[in-house]
Amino acid sequence: MTATAIVTPVIRRTDAARANASVGDAAVATAPQTRFRLTRRGRVVFGGLATVLVAGALAIGAAFAAPGAVANGAESTQEFPYVLVQAGDSLWSIASALEPGADPRDVVAEIVRLNQIDGASLQAGDAIAVPLRFEGSEHTLAASAL
Repeated sequence: MTATAIVTPVIRRTDAARANASVGDAAVATAPQTRFRLTRRGRVVFGGLATVLVAGALAIGAAFAAPGAVANGAESTQEFPYVLVQAGDSLWSIASALEPGADPRDVVAEIVRLNQIDGASLQAGDAIAVPLRFEGSEHTLAASAL
């Protein structure tokens, strides 16, 4: 650390010693006192250390106080609508048919994320789930209809 200790001898005389002391007598000295003084760098180091300790304590407190996710084992009754892939269909053509006014790239990204599709590996007869907002569309089927 960057701390400086300055040792200065302090001479203390009692009233009796002052009265009896002559000019040539040695002064009665007690143990030297030290003065502890931090440099600017030392204050910065201690300030940073205090900041880290307080931030750590707050993080630990927040971790214990935060409510955790609780699974209750209940099954979801929500079912996604599906699109039955026809011969020659691609994700792009399905996305364009589902939402003609939107950018097909966004819809394709949602379908890929929902079905965890890697690449364009669609085959005729596959049923792929589409986002819930397309439920009731003329291009979708209910899960019970599959």
